[in-house]
Amino acid sequence: MFTADGKPSDDDPREHGPTLGDERTTLVEALRCVRLTLEMKCSGLDAEAMARRSVEPSTMSLLGLVRHLAEIERRTFRVMMAGQDVPRLFCSDTDRDGDFDGAVPDPQVVAEAWEAWRAEVDFATRFVAEAPSLDITGNDPLNQHGSGGGPMSLREVLVGMIEEYARHMGHGRQPHRPPTSPAGWGQSHP
Repeated sequence: MFTADGKPSDDDPREHGPTLGDERTTLVEALRCVRLTLEMKCSGLDAEAMARRSVEPSTMSLLGLVRHLAEIERRTFRVMMAGQDVPRLFCSDTDRDGDFDGAVPDPQVVAEAWEAWRAEVDFATRFVAEAPSLDITGNDPLNQHGSGGGPMSLREVLVGMIEEYARHMGHGRQPHRPPTSPAGWGQSHP
């Protein structure tokens, strides 16, 4: 968060990370920070606020973003990079937008979304930490991850995930909170 003296805020978990790390450390820290931004944007919101659509008839909501990003984490790290054959979490061949369509104001749906997202983030974090190099590759034959249709390095995957979160955090600037709240509409942070 911004402070009057321009120094990092002690209460912002995105501050005080490594600043002189190598490439892996830098990419992992950047991804950690954008993931934390998602959590901060949703902090303290009830199911109704999480599921609130940004502008009707759009299905965009913070809950939809949590569900969508859980799907992206899963498809990227478990399926493409680790080669696991696992089902989708919220989407299907008949409902490609299930991540957003199923984002309804139900506390159980919110809890399940966070549980899925955290499980996928935990898997991805372990996968990256255990990878012998950022040069390992996963196969993206259908170009679902921006590879152009073929192999994609872990390095490119991390850059792509940072970009995915950053793009969606702009979508998260919706009127879910009053303008005077710390993470409110029209403010730059979180």
